[in-house]
Amino acid sequence: MTAPLKDHASAARRVVSAIFFMCGTFIGMWASRIPHVKAATGLDESGFGLLLLVMACGAFVAFPLTGMMLDRLGAAPVTKILACANVMSFVLVGLAPSVPLLTLALFVAGFTFGALDVSMNGWGAEVETAYGKPIMSSYHGLFSLGAGAAALVGGLAIELGLSVAMHFSLWSVMIAPFLVWFWRQPWPQAVDKEKDGKAPLFALPKGALILVGLMALVAALGEGAMTDWAALYQIEDLGFSEAIAPTAFTVFSVAMVVMRLAGDQVIARFGPVLVARLSGLTAFAGCLLLVSGANIWAVWAGSFVMGLGYAVLFPLAMSRAASDQNMSKGSALAAVATLGYGAFLFGPPLLGFVGDLLSLRASFATVALCTLAIPFLAGALKVRS
Repeated sequence: MTAPLKDHASAARRVVSAIFFMCGTFIGMWASRIPHVKAATGLDESGFGLLLLVMACGAFVAFPLTGMMLDRLGAAPVTKILACANVMSFVLVGLAPSVPLLTLALFVAGFTFGALDVSMNGWGAEVETAYGKPIMSSYHGLFSLGAGAAALVGGLAIELGLSVAMHFSLWSVMIAPFLVWFWRQPWPQAVDKEKDGKAPLFALPKGALILVGLMALVAALGEGAMTDWAALYQIEDLGFSEAIAPTAFTVFSVAMVVMRLAGDQVIARFGPVLVARLSGLTAFAGCLLLVSGANIWAVWAGSFVMGLGYAVLFPLAMSRAASDQNMSKGSALAAVATLGYGAFLFGPPLLGFVGDLLSLRASFATVALCTLAIPFLAGALKVRS
């Protein structure tokens, strides 16, 4: 790694960490208000699932475009622009007065969020390379910390009777000063000049990266299920109150934070393959607890174990993509994100259809079965020269 990157690495790590945290707060904020938004629209699980599918479509469109931008412009400038756009998009979601306008706002939010997810992982991978040791898991730990904190604050906002518009707007105002700080952070552009302008519009993973993408897909499906349906599962299937329902996602996020902050050291000691296999088995056990839980303590225990299991899988997949030797970094990250993060957004709408046909308990049982594939896919994380 060149000297300029080493000189800026510490400051850039703080900025990238803050961006991950900020991104997580909007996910947690959105998760805490989903029951209210669903009630305001008057849609059932299938109809609301279609609305979530629009958000997923926005992200899906963003992935390949972001990959090209990373290869041509560099991750840092693209991330700074998208961080601002993401804040504004969630304000639009909160202000949308009707289902058609909410649909448009969710598409924009999905686009900016999906694009930011790819670009901030790209910038994070550059900083990780400058450090010469695993640090990607800690980024995602701060993402989960932001999500859990925002979900907890969301429960407070519900108790205070704040509208979704007021809640989202106030949160965005609090985020605004950090955007100025992001813009002031210099970082030498790391552009793949040999492949500049040659990246395809839609890149599919190649070779072992296909298995890495599938592992990210299964992990993101579990995260997406907890984000979008955990609260409704507790309210509609288990009969818990709306005020305490977001707590399960907070517990899930706390477990994610704990494991992700410790994950870099664990991965460095035991290797990504073994860590991923054990993580998959842990996530499966947590899913079973959640599905079979007849009281709030069982649900919280299952949520915590699921968080421990899913925590490092997506960071491992993104680090593996950034170091792939068969594709440019932008294309590889976009390809894995298309499968992985695409499942985070596309999965919940499909689980909503299962919930409408059977029950949300059946939706989480489906997640549990999918999680069993992770130990078999983990071998693809090994980088071969």
